[in-house]
Amino acid sequence: MQGWMPPENLGALLFDKDGTLVDFDRTWAPIDRAAVALAAAGDAELAGRIADACGIDQATGRTRPDSLFASGNSEEIVARMVETGSPFTVEDLLSRLDDLFAEGANRPVALADLPPLMAALSQAGFAIGIASSDNERAVRRTAEVLGIIDHVSFIAGYDSGHGVKPGPGMIHGFCEAIGCGADAVAMIGDNRHDIDMARAAGAGAAIAVLSGTGTLETLGGHADICIDSVTELPELFGSGRIGCQEKD
Repeated sequence: MQGWMPPENLGALLFDKDGTLVDFDRTWAPIDRAAVALAAAGDAELAGRIADACGIDQATGRTRPDSLFASGNSEEIVARMVETGSPFTVEDLLSRLDDLFAEGANRPVALADLPPLMAALSQAGFAIGIASSDNERAVRRTAEVLGIIDHVSFIAGYDSGHGVKPGPGMIHGFCEAIGCGADAVAMIGDNRHDIDMARAAGAGAAIAVLSGTGTLETLGGHADICIDSVTELPELFGSGRIGCQEKD
């Protein structure tokens, strides 16, 4: 079995937020249901159509990998909701959803004990950033509530001016902020948008976590490696792991 070792020059870690640092279902399921209800304006049949269009599996209630709710930004979600029949204007619904998503940032459920993990990674010499399809104020508030803001050198949301996933802008913005090349950055995320962003930017590594909406089937042929969660990063950077497509 061929092993994968992190490039020796890696010095920066850029994390996706939801599904990577934050438990997606426990944090976002109630918020997404509220977003659907808001967009449908009391029409139950329309709510079902909007939920399906944005990525909620009607049979299981779970969010489909790489769907809009899994990896899209507010503008993309709102455009689909209005296209599906929401009676609001794009501008009005976008303002309402961004407020809803930002308010939800007060109650994130962490996927791990993140403060000591981030402290250990920082002490090992890694610069740390967060790049999310959420809005920037929600990302920043989430980092504050999770107790990791002091370890984070860069925060980008879809509205931060770096472009959106899967374009390369958030990674390039991170590089500019901390003074490194893209080949020194490892992108860590739970959806294809994160991996494709890493490839578009020329990042040194694209690491998939299986703690969110993505699966080995959706990520396995694309990332350099799949790990169960961010808690495996210290081990990964200490000893290396097998390639994503080859993990049992």
